[in-house]
Amino acid sequence: MLRWSINLFRVFGIQLAVHVSFFLLLAYYGYDGWKDGGFGGLSWSIALIVLFFVCVVLHELGHSLTARRFGVRVPRILLLPIGGMAEFDRIPKKPSEELLITAAGPAVNFALVILLLPLCWRTLLSGNEVAEFSSANLIAQLWLGNLLMGTFNLLPVFPMDGGRIFRALLAIKLPYLRATYWAATVGRILALIFAAVAAFYFNRQITCVLFLFIFWAGDAEYKHTLRRDEEERYWAEMSRRMKVAEAAGGDSATPPLLNPGSN
Repeated sequence: MLRWSINLFRVFGIQLAVHVSFFLLLAYYGYDGWKDGGFGGLSWSIALIVLFFVCVVLHELGHSLTARRFGVRVPRILLLPIGGMAEFDRIPKKPSEELLITAAGPAVNFALVILLLPLCWRTLLSGNEVAEFSSANLIAQLWLGNLLMGTFNLLPVFPMDGGRIFRALLAIKLPYLRATYWAATVGRILALIFAAVAAFYFNRQITCVLFLFIFWAGDAEYKHTLRRDEEERYWAEMSRRMKVAEAAGGDSATPPLLNPGSN
């Protein structure tokens, strides 16, 4: 994925990058706008996508800047056609920290909903039709987009924000790995249900594919967490054995463990 991304600039010291497939999204919506409204429709459609992804960046900055307060390094934010992804060097295992980091993203969207409302409430409440490619409709679409983004991300489908919040709450009572297992299991079940509803009830094939991707991502993240937990336990045991051997004053340490990643 690194080879197919373009670095743009840094925001608060975090590299902002865009995946090349993002430009396919711009081309699709630009062409769709041009078909309906010529050059004005093309410009309006591209402006809407760009401004919407500015909101996506702000959402990811909410996660990232909160994470940095807890000592988590955030090398970059990557923009994809399906949204944004902040890359953390680690996820805090302390439930309160993960809860705050995760909730910060949707909180930014709901803050934008409040800030945009004075600019578009008349449009939203008006019974009159608003011109499709007008600035009033642009602001109204941004307001709706942020409302949907914040709400959608709170669905308890791991590894979406709602699923991470669910894991953090489980981790208050359960071991972190066990909490991840249950959050991922519930998330996979819900992802399949939402995918089926999107495909067969709403006829939204793109939304169906998105939930199938989330299904895969949740399973992949659980497996990654499992491997990391095994490695941590391996090195903790190796450290304990070395200390025992040093305390015994000899080099007759117990046989080394098999590295969990070597099989």
